[in-house]
Amino acid sequence: MQAANRLQKALRTGSGLTFGAWQMLPGSNHSRTIARCGFDWVAVDTEHGNIDDAAMHECVAAIAGCGVSPIVRIAANEGWMVKREGIQLLDLCFYIANVKFMHIKGALDSGAHGIIVPLLYTADDAIKLVKSAKFPPQGQRGFGSPFPMEKFGGQTTSEYLQQANESLLTIVQIETKEALQNVDAIAKVPGIDVLFIGPFDLGNNIGHPILDGTMHDELKEAIVKIQEAAKENKKSTGIYCTSGDQARQFADEGFHMVFDPYAPFVSVAADMIALPAYLTSALSSAKGSYVHSALNMAKGAMSGAAKMTGPYGR
Repeated sequence: MQAANRLQKALRTGSGLTFGAWQMLPGSNHSRTIARCGFDWVAVDTEHGNIDDAAMHECVAAIAGCGVSPIVRIAANEGWMVKREGIQLLDLCFYIANVKFMHIKGALDSGAHGIIVPLLYTADDAIKLVKSAKFPPQGQRGFGSPFPMEKFGGQTTSEYLQQANESLLTIVQIETKEALQNVDAIAKVPGIDVLFIGPFDLGNNIGHPILDGTMHDELKEAIVKIQEAAKENKKSTGIYCTSGDQARQFADEGFHMVFDPYAPFVSVAADMIALPAYLTSALSSAKGSYVHSALNMAKGAMSGAAKMTGPYGR
């Protein structure tokens, strides 16, 4: 099962450096198109993306079918989660009380090779997360989904039960001021595999938002602090990037730890960056107008050397 988890295998062997993409739009054909580009993993974003539970299942199956690791960012600790379609009024209170657990369970039951969990604050949050992600005795995850086995080379249900705890990745986002303050304690929690940095939210939460595409020095220092906590506790680190050039930069400037089995993984780009960037560039070229390109850049469009002002573009 571990051999089928491409991301985990890469993190634990060689340099440990991996590259992934971010999927925000639904559709299994869309998933396969991204997965076939050569990435090690694809993050299916159910927090900010336009992907519901049914679409998530289809995306996970399509990505795994390409030999790439499907990683699901679950929609946890968000008030709008209770607005999902299909929730009956009588079930609302139960849903609110158990929504975090339900989404962890649903993502893993779909066959995801790992989960990314946003908006943690304390080590206790991390401990509760691990309990939800692991089968007994390490946790309290329920057993019985018929879907995940085929995403790991057609394992039997008993093989999945016996191997899942050691074969699935639990990734926490360090993006709040509190999580930054508690990063050492969070990194020490057994069962947490990766500290993933969301630089835009982290910048917002420490008072230094990324507004013009550049990072404040204190944000850079925070990123280094997270890297140090991860390395000290033999955990991997990851970071969300907005371009291939930025991904290369982070890989070269500390995230690429040569010969270190605890090296990071890097998110290269999102579909909602790539699509408008390419289409805007193609349209500008077709019109043959430098003035047109300049106007688009002035408006914040993703053409030429325009800077990213948000995690998904302008």
